[in-house]
Amino acid sequence: MPPPTDRPDPLAAWRLTAPPHYQPQADEVALFTAAYAARLPVMVKGPTGCGKSRFIEHMAWTLGRPLVTVACNEDMTAADLVGRFLLEAGGTRWQDGPLTLAARHGGICYLDEVVEARQDTTVVIHALTDHRRCLPLDKKGELLRAHPDFQLVISYNPGYQSLMKDLKPSTRQRFTALDFDYPAAALEAGIVARETDLDPARAAQLVQIAHAARRLKGHGLAEGISTRLLVNAATLIVRGVAPRAACRMALVRPITDDADLRDTLDHAIDAVLAP
Repeated sequence: MPPPTDRPDPLAAWRLTAPPHYQPQADEVALFTAAYAARLPVMVKGPTGCGKSRFIEHMAWTLGRPLVTVACNEDMTAADLVGRFLLEAGGTRWQDGPLTLAARHGGICYLDEVVEARQDTTVVIHALTDHRRCLPLDKKGELLRAHPDFQLVISYNPGYQSLMKDLKPSTRQRFTALDFDYPAAALEAGIVARETDLDPARAAQLVQIAHAARRLKGHGLAEGISTRLLVNAATLIVRGVAPRAACRMALVRPITDDADLRDTLDHAIDAVLAP
């Protein structure tokens, strides 16, 4: 709920309105809670679609904090994070960027897939991630002291690391870190069933197909079938799409255009979903 005040809540749009479903895999909830209590920045690492963003949403809800999410990309500038002056009929007006907004008013700022941003952009977070907890707004001539409730969280996929797309050591060492992976088979099947109301036995079959694909990672596939894709396939099945067609559409076609790999995965689908 918004804090009791007569003034508008500047983070109202970033407050979650319902508890996100998240099933813990280990002790990540307790570890994140401890990091937030100490206001330590957190780095969440793991493959695409394994639940990193859902975990951060769950923690924001659990901690009662608004979650200011930024989807990082290579065109993002420091001004996109920090803010800029806008021209108006009566002159200029400063508008806080999402990072500044969270730091000023006490939100959790989540930079999703941070390595997609240019390194000269991510440098602006450095002063917020150590004992200073401040953000220099050079264009505005302001040194913003972070709100006591502010926390910075970043995520990225180590599978996409390269010399051109990786965090500098000077950035990495400012964060605590949590490693994520796809859930264990039974847990993942339970997540898929709960998210979509799919029959648990059918959900277990989808997970079996996903495991067959994940074994091909590094052998033609850059990424395996994610939990997110399993939810997509289950959603199609619940809506009446034939299971095999749903799996081909949601699990195989999004991850590869290679004809041989498609045939291999299609055969795995046929084998698992055999009558």
